[in-house]
Amino acid sequence: MAKLKALFLNTSLKTSNEDSNTDALYGEVERIYENEGVVSETVRVADYNIPVGISDDLGGEDEWPTILKKVKEADIVIIGTPIWLGEKSSLATVTMERLYGGSGLTNEKGQSIYYNKVGGVVVTGNEDGAKNAATSLIYGLSHIGFLIPPNVDTYWVGEAGPGPSFMEANGKENEFTQNHVKMLAYNTIHIAKLLKENPIPAEGNVME
Repeated sequence: MAKLKALFLNTSLKTSNEDSNTDALYGEVERIYENEGVVSETVRVADYNIPVGISDDLGGEDEWPTILKKVKEADIVIIGTPIWLGEKSSLATVTMERLYGGSGLTNEKGQSIYYNKVGGVVVTGNEDGAKNAATSLIYGLSHIGFLIPPNVDTYWVGEAGPGPSFMEANGKENEFTQNHVKMLAYNTIHIAKLLKENPIPAEGNVME
């Protein structure tokens, strides 16, 4: 069986020339992927020109099609977001909207292109809101066709108010977070392998 491919869509508001706490937490997942032979790629969404809209391609200088191509090629798609005002980032919202815009595209069986792909979420912040952000993203991924295994929302949050974030607070030493890192990594790998060998039948789910 060909190696599984994992794609991490980091919706931090920072471009790739800045360190990202969300990226650092995904790095813990990525290490397990590497050990298990999964090829992983990270995309910092802020590096791209992604206009708002519900479409797979808005034309002009829209760079979303470049990201969507990577999504199509991936077996596992993880969305990462920081928390702002108790919510996922604005770029996380745009990413979900643009993914939704491509949900009408179909695979060779007539199913949505997101069928037989596995989804998960990574969330970081120094305030409450991780479960709220994860709930929104996991539902969105499921609604457009991704399969969501159990326990695929790994997160770390610090104390309420201004304070150190994941890297500065050495959040990778948090036992709860590490347990969820393992569950996310191994559960997504397991289900992605099952889907490779036994894709979801095209029965009752073919797009008109």
